[in-house]
Amino acid sequence: MLDSKKRWQIEDTDPTIVELLKKELNIPTVSAKLLASRGYSNIEQTRSFLKMDESTMHDPFLLHDMDVAVKRIKSAIDHEENILIYGDYDADGVTSTSVMMSVLQSLDANVAFAIPNRFTDGYGPSERLFKQAFDDGIDLIITVDNGISGIEEIKLAKELGMDVIITDHHEPGDVLPPADAIIHPRHPKGNYPFGELAGVGVAFKLAHALLGFIPKELFELVAIGTVADLVPLKNENRYFVKQGLHHMRKSVRPAIQALCQISGIEQQNITEETIGFMFGPRINALGRLADAGPGVDLFLATNPADAQSIAKELDAYNKERQSIVSKMTEEAIALVESGEIGLNPHVIVVAKEGWNPGVVGIVASKLVEKYYRPTLVLGLDSEKGIAKGSARSIEGFHLYDELAKNRDILPHFGGHPMAAGMTLAFDQVNELRHRLNKQGEEILTEEDLIPIQKIDIKLNMNEIDIDSIEALKELGPFGMDFPKPVYCIEDVNVASMRKIGANQNHVKLEIEDDSTILDAVGFGQGHLVDELTSGVRVSFVGDLQINEWNGRKKPQFMINDVQTKDWQLFDIRGIRQTNRWIHLIQKEETLFIAFDQKTIKHFETVLNQPILYVKEDTLFTEHKPYIALLDIPIDEQLLEKVLRKLEPKRIYAHFYVPESKYFEGIPNRDHFKWFYGFLLKRKSFDLQLHAEELAKHKGWSQETLFFMAQVFFEL
Repeated sequence: MLDSKKRWQIEDTDPTIVELLKKELNIPTVSAKLLASRGYSNIEQTRSFLKMDESTMHDPFLLHDMDVAVKRIKSAIDHEENILIYGDYDADGVTSTSVMMSVLQSLDANVAFAIPNRFTDGYGPSERLFKQAFDDGIDLIITVDNGISGIEEIKLAKELGMDVIITDHHEPGDVLPPADAIIHPRHPKGNYPFGELAGVGVAFKLAHALLGFIPKELFELVAIGTVADLVPLKNENRYFVKQGLHHMRKSVRPAIQALCQISGIEQQNITEETIGFMFGPRINALGRLADAGPGVDLFLATNPADAQSIAKELDAYNKERQSIVSKMTEEAIALVESGEIGLNPHVIVVAKEGWNPGVVGIVASKLVEKYYRPTLVLGLDSEKGIAKGSARSIEGFHLYDELAKNRDILPHFGGHPMAAGMTLAFDQVNELRHRLNKQGEEILTEEDLIPIQKIDIKLNMNEIDIDSIEALKELGPFGMDFPKPVYCIEDVNVASMRKIGANQNHVKLEIEDDSTILDAVGFGQGHLVDELTSGVRVSFVGDLQINEWNGRKKPQFMINDVQTKDWQLFDIRGIRQTNRWIHLIQKEETLFIAFDQKTIKHFETVLNQPILYVKEDTLFTEHKPYIALLDIPIDEQLLEKVLRKLEPKRIYAHFYVPESKYFEGIPNRDHFKWFYGFLLKRKSFDLQLHAEELAKHKGWSQETLFFMAQVFFEL
């Protein structure tokens, strides 16, 4: 057997719905299965999902206070008042600021922008920056991607004589700030049809209302902020991203071209993954380490040289961010592995002086990925006497609710079930660690601590072809609430398997069923070659891609996880040198067995492992999933008893004997074919004289050569 790394949860699809979607929408089986697994069964609903147009967008004036905001902004423009766009330091905030700057500049407004510094100002409205705005003669502040929680700061701005318009998408509290207008898709007094807009989506709605038409050239900025902020890709968000990707692929905006160049991406190949893994991290890196303002300058740049210069700055910060994250992650892992925070904790809480608070969330995510435990990563500041950090969780542990049970030592925290941020006193970290671990022990079962792999579709091999994979692209963009699909191919044979890559750490396979063969690749999974044997039925989880080489396209399965429920026999007979086979065995999981005391004596020094001597009356007190048979008993019934008692998932058969010729194995067809061709070419060959030399040349034993010669003589 080979256990999967995660718990597989496979969605069941109704075959009737799949056939209906295939027929009515004229789509391949794979696409129909995915839509059915995502809950699409109504034909018209599904058709509108696949063929979105401008009708998906809602009237911006349906947003509460939109009319008030537009009137006030137009008045400010007419009277040449000074306007400040007040943004945020992440990719959503940067693109929101850029959208509002672009539209107001196009309307000839006197406009500037400010973005708080994560380290000196923190998130949201800042009294320092609002006072600075007043000193600079600002008459109107427009917040983007923040402001809904800034009650005291907005009150200060009003007292100073400035007007404030809030545009935000974060959760509104019971009390709203005293702003002149609040544009929010979930405003308590509003009835906007879609409440899941990103901050940049709300800014775009305001831009649309101000202009009186859809500013299509801004779709690309909206797409970047929407994908980077991980909001659900449905309704308007989905339309924004689809349009944004379309525009980006042919954009003349210097920022898009510069981001493609530093990311090594062909512009026409931009996808939502490009935004999520290439553009977003570079934009976010600024705000994590320094001032995010250059990000806005990048999107507003009209000169390609300026855009290239700023993009290089973003790239440098991103590399620095990666280096900091790598170092902090190594330090955090060392704390966990050392046992300083407890042995095998249910909730991981790591803290260290000097950790950068801008990247603690990334480090927490990496620890969750490695250990699959709810994780808090805290940066300690002994001078201020505080610990500040972020947390990430797993299914079954509602992070916000569990933190809320510790309000007495957590004066500042916020978040949702899977992520949170917090600040607490330096000397309360150990107490919080103790409490959360106790809560974790009470809530999380052993099964909860095994990662979950949600699988959308079970595929038959004959359903996979180039056309089906190409058609899947039409179902994108993929993201939050409509993630990239995960596929499962069950109980197939492995026709061939080999290690690939410079370090032989990847694997290339051919998998087959009764009528179809499919290429499969597993990056970082070269170990599978040593863990799968021929003849077993194997199941794979992963992704579908198209492999193009020399103009030829072939379907390819990218392996994420593997399992087989069949027990496996690994034949390591005849390998005389122990160091040539011992690395193939997971020693901690394997029970080494011998039926002869001489065998134990032979292996006890070279193996450096306990060896169980088995006799008829042996009691098996130790059980491990695998066994290694170092030799073979004379009595077949004793071997049967061992297998019945231990029920191993995996058997390594070495069957050591001092004279290896008894266990050489039978030469196969290829052996005979080569030897026959060799003799045919030579006409005559003195086997007695040259057998040792030929055997060494081929890596065979002399007994194998004599056996094949005897077969030929008998024939």
